[in-house]
Amino acid sequence: MRILGIDPGLQTTGFGVVDVDGQALGYVASGTITTTHLARGDLPARLKVLFDGIAQVRERYRPDAAAVEIVFVNSNPQSTLLLGQARGACVTALVACDLSVAEYTAVQMKRAIAGHGQAAKPQVQAMVQRLLKLPGLPGPDAADALGLAITHAHAGASMARLAQATPTARRTSGMYRGGRTY
Repeated sequence: MRILGIDPGLQTTGFGVVDVDGQALGYVASGTITTTHLARGDLPARLKVLFDGIAQVRERYRPDAAAVEIVFVNSNPQSTLLLGQARGACVTALVACDLSVAEYTAVQMKRAIAGHGQAAKPQVQAMVQRLLKLPGLPGPDAADALGLAITHAHAGASMARLAQATPTARRTSGMYRGGRTY
């Protein structure tokens, strides 16, 4: 299974692609899509760059599923709204290609990758490097995107086991409190 992770941002959106075979993880690609070459006030053009960039990544690497970070609310409402629009462009590009999209918070990803939800970016980068056996540290945005893909690889296996359980067992277990999936 090939998973595409997306760390949305209006200026820089990270992407990471991993292959999953049982418990084995394999690095495929990672990088960023940037809009810094456009005027800050040209929101429609920036959203189009993100939409087109995600569509190109999807076309090139042909993932089977995607994982996207859920937007957090910060102290600046305007920044939160802009980030939400960037995220919306990314999710729309994914679902327009009929790709299933799972969502995880930054805390869920950090717990899955570094063992605790307050991990700093350098810790996530180092753990992603270790888990994927990379020769060097990935950039912070690409590391977060790879972390989301890895998180989904682990959660996907758990969800598959839950799906195989009987309907009664699924109703009573209540153990999984993961991200949303569309």
